[in-house]
Amino acid sequence: MLKTLPHNHGNFPEHLQSEMPKPETFEIVSDILKLMSDAKRIQIFWLLCHCEECVINISALLEMSSPAVSHHLKLLKTAGLIISRREGKEVYYTAAKTPRSEILHKMVECIVDVACPSDEVFEDSRTYDSAIQLTNQVHELLVCDLKKRYTIEALALTFHINQTTLKAAFKTVFGKSIAAYMKEYRIKRAMEYLIQTDKSISEIAYEVGYESQSKFTEAFKSITGVLPKDYRKMHTKQ
Repeated sequence: MLKTLPHNHGNFPEHLQSEMPKPETFEIVSDILKLMSDAKRIQIFWLLCHCEECVINISALLEMSSPAVSHHLKLLKTAGLIISRREGKEVYYTAAKTPRSEILHKMVECIVDVACPSDEVFEDSRTYDSAIQLTNQVHELLVCDLKKRYTIEALALTFHINQTTLKAAFKTVFGKSIAAYMKEYRIKRAMEYLIQTDKSISEIAYEVGYESQSKFTEAFKSITGVLPKDYRKMHTKQ
C-alpha cells in the first residue's frame, strides 16, 4: 500500500514507492559494502578477479602474513565472492563467476579509474617499463586477427594488468585509446584490401572485424570521408 507523504512538494515520483527494494535487500547490500571496507581485502579480491592463487603467493605479492590473508579469504568465500579448489595439499583461490562478484569487480575497477588519474600510474619506472612491454604484447594480439574483438576487461584479465594501467600505457605508446587506434587500424587495412584485392566490400568488412557491412561503411566514411566503393573507384582508375 502506497504511503501518503506528510509534505506534498509536487515533484516526488510516485512509482518509486512501488519499485523500491525491500529493506532486507538493502541490508544485503550494506553487508557486502561493509565486507569491502578493508583495503587489503579489496586488494585480495581484485587480484583474484584476475588470477587463481594460493595463500603463500598472495601473502608474498601483497606483503601480508599468511594468517591475515587466510582471514580475508575466509570472509570473501563466506560472502560467495570467491571460490577455492584443492590440488593435493595446495588450495587455490579465485573470484567466483557470479553476477554479484563480477559487478563488484567492475565497481572496484571504475572507482580506481576515477580515483587514480593516469598521470599517477607510472610513478615507478619499473612499473612503467613492464607496462609498456606488456602493451606491445597486447597490440600484437589485437592486430594478429582483426576478425576478433577484445574488451578492455578481457585484455586486462588475459595479461594480468589493471585496466587503468593498460589504457594509460596503450595511449602513451600509440597516442590513442585502444578503441580509436583499432578503428583506424581496421580502416587502414580495409583501404589496402580495396586497392590490392578484388574482394567484395562485405568480404573486406568481415576481414577487418565488422559483421555488419553498414557499420563498416559508416566507420570507413568517418575516417576517410568517402564510401568504400568510391574509395576503390578513386584508386583503381587506369
